[in-house]
Amino acid sequence: MAELTVAFIDLTGSVSVFETLGDDRAAKAIMKLTHWIGSVGLENGGDVVKMLGDGVLLSFSSNLQAVETIIRIQQEHSQRTAHWPHHAKLLMQIGMARGQVLQFDGDCFGDSVNVASRLSDLAGPEQILVTGQVVRDLGVRHGVRSRLLGPMQIKGRVEPCDVFRIEWQPEMLSEFLTLPSDLFQLDMTSESTFVGLELKHLGASCAFKLTDFPLRIGRVPEADFVVNDPRVSRLHARIDSCSGNYVLKDTSSYGTWVRFEGHENTVALRRQECLLHSRGEIAMGAPFSDFNTPTVSFRLVDDRLAFGDRTVQV
Repeated sequence: MAELTVAFIDLTGSVSVFETLGDDRAAKAIMKLTHWIGSVGLENGGDVVKMLGDGVLLSFSSNLQAVETIIRIQQEHSQRTAHWPHHAKLLMQIGMARGQVLQFDGDCFGDSVNVASRLSDLAGPEQILVTGQVVRDLGVRHGVRSRLLGPMQIKGRVEPCDVFRIEWQPEMLSEFLTLPSDLFQLDMTSESTFVGLELKHLGASCAFKLTDFPLRIGRVPEADFVVNDPRVSRLHARIDSCSGNYVLKDTSSYGTWVRFEGHENTVALRRQECLLHSRGEIAMGAPFSDFNTPTVSFRLVDDRLAFGDRTVQV
């Protein structure tokens, strides 16, 4: 057993890339990108555990080197593809965890490997989700910015896992900076778990329990939460519950934008997914810069808060 930081780098957007480039060119593009990811990992003290078709599994003995390498991969790939058409882009969603890892026959096994894989599934495009252990093991002087998303239920684990998002964009400033491990501890004593979601738009408010998912937001009466605006698609977005977490997927014609409370940066979605946390706003059909855009506010409800009565929408 060895103490390692493992990183799952999954590529998203391959369906549209195959449609745009054709099977042969798309397969070559994916292979070229995954090999580049692996080479950067090797150059920075990591090991390529295995290639996953449209992803890569890396491992590092140095936790700081692992995080810095993954940030570099995201930044360089973002710069290279900044002016590519959206339908031709392959974006990365990354999960990282640190712990005891069993290495055997060219592969690695352990709880941290499973958690990193789950976090890569939960991450949205261009997001890096990591466990609290990764953040705490960074030490004091590292310059890595991260934001606490809170404890999340990870499939296959009994206890919630404290999850952070690494803020790799150079322009992104966070009010939640990583703190040294001796000064910072997550309060896990409350064992709060999210048991629902509350949505609000204009005068309408609706609380959804776990049994109500998946739910659809759209313009038509058949939607579970109706937003009556011509810029909103008939069925504009879908929210799924996954192991106690909530994932928003854009299914619209014109796009969806997500902004979290206390944070000005937005996540733009075009047939993509985003992990919802805490509370924030969803702009539908136009970005937040359009002050008339139809906006839905959301709030994750934990087990300490009671659901109110549902408001009937008209």
